[in-house]
Amino acid sequence: MPVLEIKKYPEPVLKQKALFVENIDGALQELIDDMIDTMYDAPGIGLAAPQVGESRRVIVVHVKLKEEAHPLIVLINPEIIQVDDKVVSEEGCLSVPGYVSNIERAGIVLVKGLDREGRPVEIEAEGLPARALQHEIDHLDGILFVDRMSPIKREFFRKRYLRKLKETA
Repeated sequence: MPVLEIKKYPEPVLKQKALFVENIDGALQELIDDMIDTMYDAPGIGLAAPQVGESRRVIVVHVKLKEEAHPLIVLINPEIIQVDDKVVSEEGCLSVPGYVSNIERAGIVLVKGLDREGRPVEIEAEGLPARALQHEIDHLDGILFVDRMSPIKREFFRKRYLRKLKETA
């Protein structure tokens, strides 16, 4: 499977709300396989379809921690249906390379969606898996982790990041 190009901030597809998936067909299965390969190649722990230029509500997440192994998660049309606890932790993004910031998110989430075969699933996650699910679902709504920063930090980031992009162009 080919490794896809990861779109970088400020590409417009990253700020758009992704389209609801109506049909789970061979083309979608191929996209999911390509997203998984791209996530591992990056390397990352999650990837949303808009990050590879596809405006579809599809995410893949695979958190590997030394102390515990989490299964690969593929979700189509995911929704967060319950949150609990608040945790501030460092976060980064494959679409905003080289930048991290402390972001507040729920420490525990309950997410529903469809698996890659179209079967309804619910996933309860906490810690890093919960953070990754929230981060990737945000991408489906055109929200980047930098949008969750305070206005002052966000403006500082934008100026610094865009200046860096101009210098490397």
